[in-house]
Amino acid sequence: MTFWFGADYNPEQWPEEVWADDIRLMREAGVTVMTVGVFSWGLLERSNGSFDFTWLDRILDLLHDGGIGVDLATSTASPPQWLTTEHPEVLLVDEWGHTLSPGSRQHYNPSSATYRRYACRLVAKLAERYGSHPALVAWHVGNEYGNDNPRDYSDETAAAFRDWLARKYGSIDAVNKRWGTAFWSQNYTGFDEILPPRAAPTFRNPSQSLDFDRFSSDTLLDCYRAEAAIVRAASPHLPVTTNFMGLFKPADYWAWAKEVDFVSDDAYPDPAVMDSWKDAALQRDLMRSLGGGKPWMLMEQATSAVNWRALNAPKLPGQMRALSYQAVARGADGILYFQWRQARRGGEKFHSGMVPHGGTDSRIWRDVVQLGRELHRLRDLAGTHTAPAGVAIMVDWDSWWSIEQDATPARIDYKAVVSSWHSALLDLGITVDFAGRHSDLSEYGLVVVPALFVTGGAMEEALTAYAEAGGTLLVTALTGTTDEDAALTPGGYLGTLAATLGVRIEEFAPHPSEEAVRLVGEIEAETVQWAEVVHAHDALVVSRFAGGLADGGAALTRRNARAGIAWYLAADLTPDGTRALLRRVLGETGITPEVAGLPADIEAVRRGRWTIVVSHRREPVTVPVAGFDVLSGVTVRTPVLVPFGVLVLER
Repeated sequence: MTFWFGADYNPEQWPEEVWADDIRLMREAGVTVMTVGVFSWGLLERSNGSFDFTWLDRILDLLHDGGIGVDLATSTASPPQWLTTEHPEVLLVDEWGHTLSPGSRQHYNPSSATYRRYACRLVAKLAERYGSHPALVAWHVGNEYGNDNPRDYSDETAAAFRDWLARKYGSIDAVNKRWGTAFWSQNYTGFDEILPPRAAPTFRNPSQSLDFDRFSSDTLLDCYRAEAAIVRAASPHLPVTTNFMGLFKPADYWAWAKEVDFVSDDAYPDPAVMDSWKDAALQRDLMRSLGGGKPWMLMEQATSAVNWRALNAPKLPGQMRALSYQAVARGADGILYFQWRQARRGGEKFHSGMVPHGGTDSRIWRDVVQLGRELHRLRDLAGTHTAPAGVAIMVDWDSWWSIEQDATPARIDYKAVVSSWHSALLDLGITVDFAGRHSDLSEYGLVVVPALFVTGGAMEEALTAYAEAGGTLLVTALTGTTDEDAALTPGGYLGTLAATLGVRIEEFAPHPSEEAVRLVGEIEAETVQWAEVVHAHDALVVSRFAGGLADGGAALTRRNARAGIAWYLAADLTPDGTRALLRRVLGETGITPEVAGLPADIEAVRRGRWTIVVSHRREPVTVPVAGFDVLSGVTVRTPVLVPFGVLVLER
């Protein structure tokens, strides 16, 4: 096998005389795969039904002759101007009823039957023409679904939402019951009365909003499915994918991951943020987990700066390489970029590329060539798996959508909550998987359940079964608050998990961040804004609250649950406190880091027979490792890593 190495390639944006030079430079850089045609609909179909593939024919042939594979996009991410002019009904409508104009990208309503009809017609033409082209190595359906069009509120979407609800619930009486429409006189007499949760004078029905989030994710997925079915029929031998975007709220990637042949991701950590490498590590671990541990593709990253932030900081020397090896360590079989040549026109002209504005006599180009050559030397690593993780963190889109609604006990940033636990485990050198509500938890020594706001009986039973079978379960505040219908959990907060944890929550007690509320006892820590009045009737109180309404009450508890252990944390902790708690919990499980005693901002992850050590520090650092470094070709012992240095140690 070999690593994918390449970029989004947009030859249609450049004179044809540049193309031959592109191929020469790709070979110099060690490029193996290019993604072609992501935003090309308007040039492939210049007017309704008038298709012209001549330029794409030449590009695919040139790439194939150059020994470069093609990840061929279906080109449907941006409808052409003629389509939106002839059929303005395909355009997005926001929650205030405003129709959004074309002239950008993803300016289509995912529920639009007209959009889907024209998109599938184009995809069928592409599949017929290129389904057996020797350059193709994969199909790339759409692009970053939901990034710019996550929700639509048009009348066509309203009709599609009603159909979705009718399939789910069967009757309007069931909708009224499950949505609790007796509140505020919201009861419906027929499906035709139901609308999307458009702008309203005050709080919208939480159950309706949750179902609309589910529907919207499903609708985007249906767009993908329709196109994927066409290219699969034409090329059953080729894998099909679309690019995810990390922990992305609008799309439930647990559902999406079942529909792709391999997981792909676009990741753009901010070089100006010192800890952004942790955000990237979270994305890598999520992608690996979504694919069930199989290798995945980093479909897009930046060689240096992007174009959409208030300050578009460049990556420092070595930083792009370090982040690339982080992805490889955590399971990536491909390192690709947006984009090949840095554009001269358009909204992304300041987004960096493999060939920058400064040309090939540049730091960026030299870094690209170096990485391409190194990945070629490491080709035996491709196809191997990251070592099994001993810890899983639950992540759940229903909980994300629900906990961030209006009219909740506090403004909770669900992504930040999940990230805080992943970050703390990173600091302790522990490799982490993510798990969804249908994941098998039995292989993990520790399962962390942060703010699993939406549970329901089946989820509560699965977590209880895991603990009673011998696992260590760490449940945090705001878990088990509602059921799948956004109604408060029957029997009180935590539902049946309360018995597993041996506690009862009497009352939530969030507090202003400036109010000092601490944990005292075996674990000493500060809270941020959350506390609860907890009664521990069948659990050991490890720490208590000091300060606030919950003063003196249980804050951290531990209970023997048959063969396992069940912990409950009724607070949100600062990073120091989170690490202290995890050290205590991990100490019981026997889960240890790949390399003990690593300095801060250094990660070491085992993949196959290699341990990949990556520094995210901006100064040299000594690391406590030894072995044969494949990259340098020498044996090292307690080496000094340069800023953003990398080691690939063969076991």
